[in-house]
Amino acid sequence: MKAICNVSIAPLRKEPSEKVEMVTQMLFGESCDILEEQKYWTKVKMHYDGYEGWIDAKQLEHVSEEYLTNRKTITITENFSSVMMKDGRTLLSIGSEVEFPVVASRRSRDLRESIVLTAKEFLNIPYLWAGKSFFGVDCSGLIQLVYKIHNIKLPRDSYQQAEIGEALTFVEESLPGDIAFFEDSEGKVVHVGIMMENQHIIHASGKVRIDILDSTGIYNRDIKEYTHKLRFVKRVITD
Repeated sequence: MKAICNVSIAPLRKEPSEKVEMVTQMLFGESCDILEEQKYWTKVKMHYDGYEGWIDAKQLEHVSEEYLTNRKTITITENFSSVMMKDGRTLLSIGSEVEFPVVASRRSRDLRESIVLTAKEFLNIPYLWAGKSFFGVDCSGLIQLVYKIHNIKLPRDSYQQAEIGEALTFVEESLPGDIAFFEDSEGKVVHVGIMMENQHIIHASGKVRIDILDSTGIYNRDIKEYTHKLRFVKRVITD
């Protein structure tokens, strides 16, 4: 069985309860396989990144495999889009998928520049664990979402994203649109951000913010200390 999300943003949870941890979010129009159904909750596996979780059954619309195969969708690339649905107007976040034309994107034709400009539109959006919209976003959700609307598919979590692309030898080699990864005391990748010009980085930490990056890691000028230890910078865009 297949389904699509029929609300602007739906939380996927670790267990079938509103009181448990949210593991990611499903945006309007994103599709999934139905793995298990209970009275009020449905366990799904998202088609885009393979993430699994429990979602309120009312936030899904069952569809046929034939419908999914034949439907033609457009990914919203503007901050927000107000679109008319059959039951009224709905506000959708960037990254949502719709089956009818929306306003054309105003982004730069240069891919690297466009990625950075898109990421900057999230500045000061609050950090939200497992979030991936303008209403709240986590570090890896920001990366996945920004690259999604540029037709570059990345996994959901930072440690998975770290397996993609070619590692650079030096931070100084980085270009806008490259991705920097950071590790904890055990050497596990736990944070990620998008490189900008002049070794600046945009990332979600407390909120989406811009900081300086050097070979040690992210230096926060507000508190005058390093906050994240650099693991490596990777290039996922092939120029």
